[in-house]
Amino acid sequence: MTIITPTLKHERIIWADVLRFIAMFMVIAVHCTDPFNISPAARLSPEYNFWGTIYGSILRPCVPLFVMLTGMLLLPIKQEAGPFYKKRLLRVLFPFLIWSVLYDLFPWFTGVMGCDPAVITKFFVYAGDAPSQAFGDSLRSVLMIPFNFTAYCTHMWYIYMLIGLYLFMPIFSAWVKDASDKQKRLYLNIWGISLFLPYAYEYITNYIFGACPWNPRFDLFYYFAGFNGYLLLGHYLSKGNSWSVAKTLLISVVLFVIGYAITYIGFGKMVANSESTEEQIELFFLYGTPNVFLMTIAVFLLVQKVKIKSSFWINLFAKLTKYGFGIYMVHYFLVGPSFMLIDLLHVAIPLQVPVAASFTFAFAWLFTALVYKVLPKQAKWIMG
Repeated sequence: MTIITPTLKHERIIWADVLRFIAMFMVIAVHCTDPFNISPAARLSPEYNFWGTIYGSILRPCVPLFVMLTGMLLLPIKQEAGPFYKKRLLRVLFPFLIWSVLYDLFPWFTGVMGCDPAVITKFFVYAGDAPSQAFGDSLRSVLMIPFNFTAYCTHMWYIYMLIGLYLFMPIFSAWVKDASDKQKRLYLNIWGISLFLPYAYEYITNYIFGACPWNPRFDLFYYFAGFNGYLLLGHYLSKGNSWSVAKTLLISVVLFVIGYAITYIGFGKMVANSESTEEQIELFFLYGTPNVFLMTIAVFLLVQKVKIKSSFWINLFAKLTKYGFGIYMVHYFLVGPSFMLIDLLHVAIPLQVPVAASFTFAFAWLFTALVYKVLPKQAKWIMG
């Protein structure tokens, strides 16, 4: 989803391309679990609940992996703040604005074409049972873009976060450049404590470590919490480790299984409780939690050990990940149609998420590649 060229010392990092592909596919697959976990009809089906929980849990490392890759490839940045902002922010902002407008105008387009409002929900499960096709409502959604995403482009939450990381990185980078490994470990240890805060808010008290009605957000660990920890973690682990492949595999499997078990059991219990709020249902899926951290670092450490010598596979992963940002922009339009297609094909429920994700990834890649082919000069501003 980031638009980073995977180079350190001008050499392509093959395992980074592999990791980017894994993260890209996982992100798309996560959105393919929405019809399982969000749709009221699907929630009434034990089989949909079961597989939605399985896939939704196992795919949680997707976003943290992207942030770790960003930290690995960019920190410490080698530009002044001005040129860095110009290069990174403009390349993100234009596609973000273009596609956000298209997503938000889609309900109105369906009305102009005489489609039933139910079509909107088939495309975007978060749209609800009776989405509006009125131009005024679509225009209101467009005007909200500077402030937040809408139900028609929920995946855009990541772009707001990414812009925030880009704004933060030149300041953070100055510390990263001069900090010792011991200082970085100290930061990561304190950040690790902050990963438990979501559970403290839920199971101890909503106001903790100095938070209160007149200071609801800036508690003791606030300054270390968030995705910046994954950013630094990616940088810190960028050199790899001296463990053998066997030891890395063993540790990674143990970490992933522990994280997955917590996520699966916790999410399953929340979904089973009809009185759970949306925030409670999402609790064990939050990226800034210890269970998701365990799964994320397990995948990162394991993929670092990947070594590919075949030029065919090297070029394949490079091509598959070349259009990552564009794929992210357009893929949410394609999740719904992919499910319509698998319904026609009568794909078994256990296979629906990976099959739908494969269709979505393939169509999104082809569309993005076509835009770059037809509009080579303008494509980077449209697709990223």
